[in-house]
Amino acid sequence: MKLSRQFTAIIYREDDGFVSLCPELDVASQGETVEEARRNLTEALELFLQTASDQEIQERYQPETYISKMEETFLN
Repeated sequence: MKLSRQFTAIIYREDDGFVSLCPELDVASQGETVEEARRNLTEALELFLQTASDQEIQERYQPETYISKMEETFLN
């Protein structure tokens, strides 16, 4: 039986490519495009979940992840 879980993918530009991060498990990857970075993150998550022990997954798993844009005003 397959179980389905939802994870967050944060993808941002870095130099000439993109970094992808799953904050719930602290797993990251990269790619030359947004789509490639997302695919590579999916693969990295699958490999992690297949090879990590249940204890490691529980220790790293952060189910409450909040993403929020913030505006900061800096005084000169």
